[in-house]
Amino acid sequence: MELYLGLDVGTQGTKGLVFDVESSRVVARASCSYDLIAGLAPGAAEQRPETWLDAVGAVAHELAHALGPAWSNVRAIGVSGQQHGLVVLDENGRVVRAAKLWCDTETAQEARELSEKLGRDVPTGFTASKIVWLARHEPANWRRTRHVLLPHDWINQRLTGEFAMEYGDASGTGFFDVRARRFDADAVAAVDDELAAKLPSLVPAGEFVGRLDRDGAALLGLPAGVPVSAGAGDNMASAIGSGATRPGVVVASLGTSATVFAYSATPIVDPRGAIAPFCDSTGAWLPLLCVMNATGALEDVCVAFASDHATLTREAASEPLGCEGVTCVPFFRGERVPDLPTATGSFLGLRPGLLRRGLLYRAVLEGVTANLAAGVERMRGLGLVVERVRVVGGGASNELWRGLLADALEAEVETQVENESAALGAALQAAWTHERAARKDLLCDAVASPHVRTAGAIVAPDPKRAARFRELRNRFADWVVRLHGSG
Repeated sequence: MELYLGLDVGTQGTKGLVFDVESSRVVARASCSYDLIAGLAPGAAEQRPETWLDAVGAVAHELAHALGPAWSNVRAIGVSGQQHGLVVLDENGRVVRAAKLWCDTETAQEARELSEKLGRDVPTGFTASKIVWLARHEPANWRRTRHVLLPHDWINQRLTGEFAMEYGDASGTGFFDVRARRFDADAVAAVDDELAAKLPSLVPAGEFVGRLDRDGAALLGLPAGVPVSAGAGDNMASAIGSGATRPGVVVASLGTSATVFAYSATPIVDPRGAIAPFCDSTGAWLPLLCVMNATGALEDVCVAFASDHATLTREAASEPLGCEGVTCVPFFRGERVPDLPTATGSFLGLRPGLLRRGLLYRAVLEGVTANLAAGVERMRGLGLVVERVRVVGGGASNELWRGLLADALEAEVETQVENESAALGAALQAAWTHERAARKDLLCDAVASPHVRTAGAIVAPDPKRAARFRELRNRFADWVVRLHGSG
């Protein structure tokens, strides 16, 4: 077997799979769940990096047990990680404090100040505002800091001993020039005068960041010297694992947050800042829409009614489109698009008899979908063609949601065989990097796309329901403006 290990270090847990490129199948998989640190200030969202490392070790142990002697045949490793998180290390490489995550909105004021200083939008979720916040609120910790990394960079460092950052994940920091593929010196200085000296070297896609050192080998139970690819932010890895390595494939990843992205051979920069102009992790670009509230908002309804997604989805399917006039603006965790980091969620139009749990669950589904549809319309306005959307992530299994997306986006919706697209993408990037060592002109798409297979029937939009959803989108947009002054 020709085995490659893909690890996806996420917000809710770490997932790992081992992919055999010869048989084009996943031969082992494992996962380990964890949560955010409890009891923090409003808006704060943090995790201890050590939690991720423990989870990586636990996942590797389970995979090794499943594969037995074949585990030692892993040829290369790829790591995907949640984007934007701030990991700060001291001069000895020790973690200084817990990592502030992509969903942390405690830094909203710092993001506004940076946006004004730079003359462009710097989203609250990006890494830049977290650094300003740290220097301002915890100056002693910032003085101790010698290295600034992103979550997947830190896992790479613990595996190989190398301090490095790759272009795709770096483009979500807020101080990276996506066209030139280098740190933006003016933006770096605007964040903090000391930041430049604390940034790692940059590694391009398709290169190894290093090889397993003694500690990394002990953690994974693999031989020292196994190469580790540059890795990726979770969206960039998901793009590789869902086929967005060539023009024409548009992917919607439905997790705690939701993203919509597509491959682009040239950078696409949105002057409004709604669509992120990321680099991808294959050497191209990945224009991306991100909304902060997706399955996390649905989970809130499940918790409120002490029920589960399958049950509430069945009940929601029997409720009418439009929820009898009830609209949910699901900005429970603030929102990135539109840029409302301190917003709260709302249910509007409630009347006697409408507090049905299935109706409320559907209202959240429709609200999340309406917000995604507004963002996709913006992507179309920037020149992206969206005719078919491939859904991945936890929400992809929800048949009701797939139908809503088809009607709201007025595009065909399909699923794929492997739903853990980020972990698969990490493994496929490792395979590409391994093969590229002998063929420098080898494109990632040539290695990855043959292993990405769609599944099930394609859901086509219904013209009547699509027209009805346009009305719902207008109602949703009107409520957003009335409540928050933005749309």
